[in-house]
Amino acid sequence: MNSLVATTRNFRNAVRLLGLDSKLEKSLLIPFREIKVECTIPKDDGTLVSYVGYRIQHDNARGPMKGGIRYHPEVDPDEVNALAQLMTWKTAVANIPYGGAKGGIGCSPRDLSLSELERLTRVFTQKIHDLIGIHTDVPAPDMGTNSQTMAWILDEYSKFHGHSPAVVTGKPIDLGGSLGRDAATGRGVVFATEALLAEYGQSISELTFVIQGFGNVGSWAAQLIHERGGKVIAVSDITGATRNLNGLDIPALLKHKVENGSLHDFKGGDAMNLDELLVHECDVLIPCALGGVLSRENAADVRAKYIIEAANHPTDPDADEILSKKGVVILPDIYANAGGVTVSYFEWVQNIQGFMWEEEKVNQELQRYMRKAFTNIKAMCKSHDCNLRMGAFTLGVNRVARATLLRGWEA
Repeated sequence: MNSLVATTRNFRNAVRLLGLDSKLEKSLLIPFREIKVECTIPKDDGTLVSYVGYRIQHDNARGPMKGGIRYHPEVDPDEVNALAQLMTWKTAVANIPYGGAKGGIGCSPRDLSLSELERLTRVFTQKIHDLIGIHTDVPAPDMGTNSQTMAWILDEYSKFHGHSPAVVTGKPIDLGGSLGRDAATGRGVVFATEALLAEYGQSISELTFVIQGFGNVGSWAAQLIHERGGKVIAVSDITGATRNLNGLDIPALLKHKVENGSLHDFKGGDAMNLDELLVHECDVLIPCALGGVLSRENAADVRAKYIIEAANHPTDPDADEILSKKGVVILPDIYANAGGVTVSYFEWVQNIQGFMWEEEKVNQELQRYMRKAFTNIKAMCKSHDCNLRMGAFTLGVNRVARATLLRGWEA
């Protein structure tokens, strides 16, 4: 199912549970602004190439819009629109004073040199600089982008507006980035997992985990689960998959990937088919890669008891229904992966104040926000007799709706 259709379906279900007015529903759904720009750059060989860049600014009722910029061949308006909408509900679930946005460029960063990526980023920033800003729209890294990308955006934006470290988050530490930001999404996933398991009288140290995606989020989640005594029995990335039913040595696997660039030939595990990973027997499945990986075709074969959605929209609604009927407990993406945007908020606050926090404070505050959000989601589940996904959606949508009405929206 198309990601925008799926996200909108979840939104409408939440609206029905909340009993919101149809005019307000329409207002909440329509993006504040959609931006589409042409980005033409010279390649290293002198030839010109053009890419299409997008920035969807969904809602600003609760504060400046916030969301990542991704570089990926599959970036398109529908996907960016869906992710911008998810960011609106995610920031509200986390109860941080932001709205939602998302951006991206339809390109393959692996096929571009570092200098080509820099030129592309600077041209994109030139096209949108007057539509983003510290109190307007604050970008962050996403798939295919990183702290270096944010450094280029900061520098290019500052040429027009003066030194503005708070215009992006996820920056290098030397340019005002926050300690703890690199691990934030993965750490937030682990805090969310701990909150969920506590509801069932369980802990990470008792369970087995399968992690799909071994990039920033997946590798940090694996590392932190391993440190807590959890048994990570299988992981995958775009290069392949490896498993060890006795538990993978995650520090050794991380070292192997850094040295070899892939999971291939890891001596501490056996290679396995990528398609098998999502349906591998385990207690907890954590999808950390692309959206839509759990679908009608494979949902019935999933053997995990819990699914923690570290990726954006990994479970389409058809799969959601099948998994729920099987009794699988799903912790939804708009809560489970909110650690990244929460620490981005901390970074923004530090930049505005000009006062940087110690990493211990960042992690403590992140844990507090994640625990509080889970408590609020559970309260909505009880109030509306719904599952965790609808608990999170009703929490987020209700907060944005209240802010919209309080600001003077007229039905």
